[in-house]
Amino acid sequence: MTRFLHLADVHLGYTKYDSPTRTLDFFVAFQDALEKYALGESVDFVLIAGDLFEHRQVLPSVLNQAQVCLERLKAAGIPVFAIEGNHDYEPYGTKTSWLRYLASWDKLILLRPEDEDVLEPWDCDRKTGSYIDLDCGVRIIGSRWYGAAAPRAIDKLARSIQALPPAPPHTVMMFHHGLEGHVARYAGALRYQDFLPLRAAGVSYLALGHIHQNYSEADWIFNPGSVEANSVAENQDQMARGVYLVELTPQGIQTDLKRDYQQRPILRLALKVNLQQTPTEVAAAAIALVQEATTQGRTQNAIVELRIHGNIGFERMDLNVRELRECLCTESKALIFLLRYDVTGAAYKTFLNDHDQIPNRADIERTVFSDFLAANVHYQDQADALATGLIDLKSRVLAQESVADLYDFIDSLLSKSLTDG
Repeated sequence: MTRFLHLADVHLGYTKYDSPTRTLDFFVAFQDALEKYALGESVDFVLIAGDLFEHRQVLPSVLNQAQVCLERLKAAGIPVFAIEGNHDYEPYGTKTSWLRYLASWDKLILLRPEDEDVLEPWDCDRKTGSYIDLDCGVRIIGSRWYGAAAPRAIDKLARSIQALPPAPPHTVMMFHHGLEGHVARYAGALRYQDFLPLRAAGVSYLALGHIHQNYSEADWIFNPGSVEANSVAENQDQMARGVYLVELTPQGIQTDLKRDYQQRPILRLALKVNLQQTPTEVAAAAIALVQEATTQGRTQNAIVELRIHGNIGFERMDLNVRELRECLCTESKALIFLLRYDVTGAAYKTFLNDHDQIPNRADIERTVFSDFLAANVHYQDQADALATGLIDLKSRVLAQESVADLYDFIDSLLSKSLTDG
C-alpha cells in the first residue's frame, strides 16, 4: 500500500486586505496541514499540484516560509513532487522560476516536461525531468501551466506516456487546470473528455490544482481545493477545500479530504433592509446582528463579511458606511471586517393612463416633487403637502426673496411637517 498527500494552491505570500496577519495565514495552514497529514501520517511522498506561491516575484520572507516547510519533510525522508501553476510559473522574459530554485537546492523535485513530445526521467544530478518511478510502486508524471493550450498539450502528453517504458502498478500525474461543471462562472475549464487521453495512456490518479474547491470525477480525477481560502467568496455555502490523504491499493484508490488543520475562520452575514427603515434603524439592525454572532463566539479573529441588501427609503449617503464598518469591526473583534452595502433606493413613478389628459407644467412639477419625496422614509407620509411647499419655495426663489427669508420658510415648512407626522 502506498500513501501520499495531495495538495494544491497554497499561495504563500498571498496579499489582500492589507493585513500581514492574513498573509501569514497561508503559511500557517500549509505548515499545519503538512505536520498533521504528511509527517503525522508518515506518507510516502507529497504532491503539490501547482501554485505554491501567490506571486511570480517572491519576497525573501515568503521563500523562507516554503523552505521551512520543505525542510521538515526532507528531514523526515518524505520527498515532495511539484509542478508550476499559473501563479508561480516562470516570469515573462526569464527561463527559471522559484520552484526551479527550490529544486536546485533539493528542497523538492520539480517534474516539468521541457518537450511534451518526449518525457525524460528525473535526473538527480541535473535536477531536471518530467517523470520518476518510485520504489513504492508509483510512477509520478509532471506537467506545467498550459492555459488555453491545455487540450493540445494533453494529447501530446498522452502519446508520450504511452511511449515510456513499462510503468509500476500505479501512475499518478499532476496537472494544473480546472474541470468543467464544478465551479460556476469559470471560463476556460476543460471538458471531461479532454482529459480522457491521459486515462487511456494509463494514468490512474490525476492530481489537479487551480480550482479552489474540492471535487472528484470518475474515481481517477481529484482536486483538493486550496489549502486556505483566498477570499470570503470561496467560503460560500461552506464549499469544501483542504488536502487529500490518498491510499493506493491493489483494490483501488482511497481518498480522504482532510480539513482539520489551522485555517482562518470566515463568517458571512446578511441583513435585508426595507423602505420603512431609517439610516439609524439600519445601523442598529446591523449592530444587533453582529452582536448576536459575537456572543456566539463566531466573529473573534475571523474574517467577517456583512452584506446589507434590499431597498432603502433614504439616500445612500445618509448612512455612514465607513463609520458603521469601523464600529462593527470593533464590536466583533474580527481580524478583518468587510461591509457590503448593496442597496437600491426606492423609485416612485406616477404613470398616466391612455385616457388621461396631457398634464400641464404645474401638474408635472407637482408629480415630480411628490414622487421624489415619497421615495424618502423621512418625508413619504407628507409627500403631497411638502410638494406644495417646494412649489411655493421655487416661486419665492424666482421672486428673489432674501436668503434669510428663504431659510425661515424652509424651517417653517419642515417644522410643520414634523408636527403633522
